[in-house]
Amino acid sequence: MAANMKSVKLRIKSVQSTMQITKAMELVASSKLRKAKERAETCRPYFQTLHRTLQDIAEGNTDFSSVYAKEAVSEKYCYVVIAGDRGLAGGYNSNLFKCLEAASAGKDYVVLPIGKKAVEYFRRKGVPIITEQFAEIADVSVADCFEISNLLCREFKKGSFGHIELCYTRFISMLSQQPDVFSMLPLSDLAKEETDEKKSVRNLIVYEPNSMEVFDAIVPEYLAGLVYGGVCEAVASELAARRTAMEAATSNAEEMIEKLNLYYNRARQASITQEITEIVGGAEGL
Repeated sequence: MAANMKSVKLRIKSVQSTMQITKAMELVASSKLRKAKERAETCRPYFQTLHRTLQDIAEGNTDFSSVYAKEAVSEKYCYVVIAGDRGLAGGYNSNLFKCLEAASAGKDYVVLPIGKKAVEYFRRKGVPIITEQFAEIADVSVADCFEISNLLCREFKKGSFGHIELCYTRFISMLSQQPDVFSMLPLSDLAKEETDEKKSVRNLIVYEPNSMEVFDAIVPEYLAGLVYGGVCEAVASELAARRTAMEAATSNAEEMIEKLNLYYNRARQASITQEITEIVGGAEGL
């Protein structure tokens, strides 16, 4: 009985130590989340307007002289995948990879991973990686997003792949984050995303001096803006998911400690009762 009580006491101490860690991680995530949430909400209007504007341009475009506007010749895809740097965030990373697997099923593709978990996942899967330069999402800046954009545009022009899609997690609320995949290039893919109602209205756009020069100037900026917007959303989503997961873990640890304390007290009472019984029995024997 004494040995059993000792093991329960050690178990309680172990769970208490774990609870201190999860509580600390919850507080750290909460402190970082406020700033990340503000940044995501500030960038979201620009992110959404940018995507809508390019959809409108793609829908109204009739000049296909630019490589960015032509129908893709290559059926190879490039996915820009924005995941987290660390785990302990519930199903944040696994849900993102499931979404990517569903979108890329049956396709020949390469990836440009952002975040340590994305790099590790694609290394393990053996998927071709364009670069591992942006392996830490915490260090990705606006300048890095322009570097990513220029790299993608350069490879797209060379014909290394014919489609570019962004895979990231949308920050909906503190308790809800939704993985998503959408097309960035070519513009013909963006036009396909338009609804039938929008397709009935066609705007004729005149480009000066010509569409090729206009697209060469705005598309890299457009891609950089989308990638930065995706990074902001993903960082806020990861922190929110980690905060929720650590809050649940702390709550579970508290419940476990309560149960273990109850079990320990019962065992202690049983031990005391047994000792009293033995003493009374011995006294009666005398």
